[in-house]
Amino acid sequence: MSGPVLGKDLLGLEELSADQIRLILDTAQPLKEISERTIKKVPALRGMTIVNLFFEASTRTRISFEFAEKRLSADTVNVAAAGSSISKGETLVDTARNLEAMRIDMVVIRHGASGAARFLADRIKSNVINAGDGTHEHPTQGLLDLLTLRDRLGDLAGRRVCLVGDVLHSRVARSNLWGLKKLGADVAVCGPRSLLPNAVDELGVRVFDRIEAAIEWAEALNVLRLQLERMQAGYIPSLREYNRVFGVTRERLERAPRDIIIMHPGPMNRGVEIDSDVADGPHSVILEQVTNGVAVRMAVLYLLAGGRPELAEAAKGA
Repeated sequence: MSGPVLGKDLLGLEELSADQIRLILDTAQPLKEISERTIKKVPALRGMTIVNLFFEASTRTRISFEFAEKRLSADTVNVAAAGSSISKGETLVDTARNLEAMRIDMVVIRHGASGAARFLADRIKSNVINAGDGTHEHPTQGLLDLLTLRDRLGDLAGRRVCLVGDVLHSRVARSNLWGLKKLGADVAVCGPRSLLPNAVDELGVRVFDRIEAAIEWAEALNVLRLQLERMQAGYIPSLREYNRVFGVTRERLERAPRDIIIMHPGPMNRGVEIDSDVADGPHSVILEQVTNGVAVRMAVLYLLAGGRPELAEAAKGA
């Protein structure tokens, strides 16, 4: 089952056009209202079975997908690597083919290896949605960040957005970078050179070596988590030193020439990349990102299942 507007799968924002990205955001907008109802459910995907196949620990993304699936009335099955046949040595493809033999319709996959989602999508007929693969992409997080920015700023063309922190290990940063550039935003990165990709200067983004300069330039900061689990020793001197030099603090924001939107994909290392009074402050849209995540994932599921974008309003009202 494939939606003609997006194709069979959603694997990354790099391969989507600006029109396809706008289509997902425009479809998500009316679907937000479903989450505000007393009965948070419409029958748009009734009868479909969706498997959430997570090889890495996840709270926000898995629960957000599960909410999205249930609100569209799909049947949902969660499969974690631990405690399944995967832990006994079964391959990714064998696992997926066995699931597909049970007549599933979609697989949402998170995997620690870059390219795992495409590897799977090329080998099964079901729709595949990438919920994060290694350090490659996390497309639905990128889309919900774009929706949150668009809610606040309107058209993103010419808007200045800076990705701050551990860009090197961040799949969120890559999806944001592709999505923002395709919608015409002016994109920058800021962090220690040890946490920026080697070819960052070739990505068509500005590079700031000082957080103060990034804050002076930006209209929005997307503050990235230090992914300590992916680091070996030597990337940063210490967490305290990182916070001193690159931490997004209230004192630094108070010196900004304008109000700045503060985003974070979560989970946060409070007191490291972002201080609590910033994360919980008036310019933070972090909880809006979480809310928008459900609507964006509903839109992706709906469109991949063949739903026509002009019917999203009707699905909302069902």
